Amino acid sequence: MPDGFQPEGIAIGAGPFAFVGSMADGSIYRADLRTGRGAIFSRGPGTPSLGMKLDARGRLFVAGGTGGDARVLDSGTGRVLASYRLATGPAFVNDVILTRDAAWFTDSTNPVLYKLPLSGGGRLPAAAVRVPLTGDLVYGEGFNANGITPTPDGKGLLAVQSNTGDLFRVTWSGATRRVDLHGESLREGDGLLLRGRTLYAVQNRLNAVAVVRLNAAGTEGRVVRRVGDPRFDVPATVAVSGSRLYLPNARFDTSPTPTTPYDVVAIPIPEGER
Repeated sequence: MPDGFQPEGIAIGAGPFAFVGSMADGSIYRADLRTGRGAIFSRGPGTPSLGMKLDARGRLFVAGGTGGDARVLDSGTGRVLASYRLATGPAFVNDVILTRDAAWFTDSTNPVLYKLPLSGGGRLPAAAVRVPLTGDLVYGEGFNANGITPTPDGKGLLAVQSNTGDLFRVTWSGATRRVDLHGESLREGDGLLLRGRTLYAVQNRLNAVAVVRLNAAGTEGRVVRRVGDPRFDVPATVAVSGSRLYLPNARFDTSPTPTTPYDVVAIPIPEGER
């Protein structure tokens, strides 16, 4: 990655390209996974670009962190297709997931999800819908709801609370229920990736990826292993391409400067999907 870039989110589509967002200024870097080479293809607005997801139409949905917003970009040109003001006060719009009919964004500061309804033709909405979080998930000091992904059966959402290590099942209306992890914790949980019934949960400051085997409804799971790598330096999230997981080293424990080096680490997909 470019020096001083401060990577956080990553998205990988069907092609050989990865898109990485900058916490520093919101720029998006596009890298060719075949060569590792890349360049900034979309200059940021001066506020962060955190969690990102690509849809089948090549649109890149970007969570805006402390900017309290979200953007949708054309992944071919970098052009901003739409921008959404999600919060007017303090906010930390942290991650995003795409379901069949919506994009869902977490806010680590405010107990709410932001929903961008997507029509059958994929048309972008004029505004986002606020969905208050109720039930077991109670916000406290620090980072709260962070990584988000669908349940294995596709009938709800899963969100990790970074400061407590709890995982929650979330209904479309925002009702939350703590997932039974049988005494385990996902403390420092950040980005989530679901493949089948296997959840990969990045535990950033622990420099680990927890491999969690879930039931179909996402109400119960077991941590079957944790995977580390000597190259990890506080990875923030994870995306998959082929037989590898790709994790940007956010280096949250390193004071950023314009010359601080950053990279993305690739590891084999850990066992746990069977």
